[in-house]
Amino acid sequence: MAAYSLDLRQRIVDAVELGVESKRKIAEVFGVHESFVYKLLRQQRESGDIAPLPHGGGANALLTQHHLLKLTALVANSPDATLDELRDEMKRKSRVSVSLSTICRGLQALGLSRKKSLSLPPKPTCKSAPRSERNNRRWQSKT
Repeated sequence: MAAYSLDLRQRIVDAVELGVESKRKIAEVFGVHESFVYKLLRQQRESGDIAPLPHGGGANALLTQHHLLKLTALVANSPDATLDELRDEMKRKSRVSVSLSTICRGLQALGLSRKKSLSLPPKPTCKSAPRSERNNRRWQSKT
């Protein structure tokens, strides 16, 4: 979610300083949560500034640019590889142990999508009875 604009922040502080309404009502008028008004006033009181604070951080990515380049090469060498196979190859070649989700996010970051292979034959399906008959058999009484 993007930070509230400096203009909106200033209007909220001005409205509180005028004291015409309660902080709850001011938050409602400006479409922000009441706790934001309190946090904004505390920030102004402690630092003298109402500008948005920088992003707090987050977890570091396990797949670095170097790893993503290796992942690209792995996909180029074996385009039909599954996520599990790509993960095993990354562990073997790059010595990085990551989850299937991380491999999937890495592929998405590279703009690569998983596609079904057209070279494989279609999976067999049960054609012994129409689907409606198979479902009805399940619900028949056993007499």
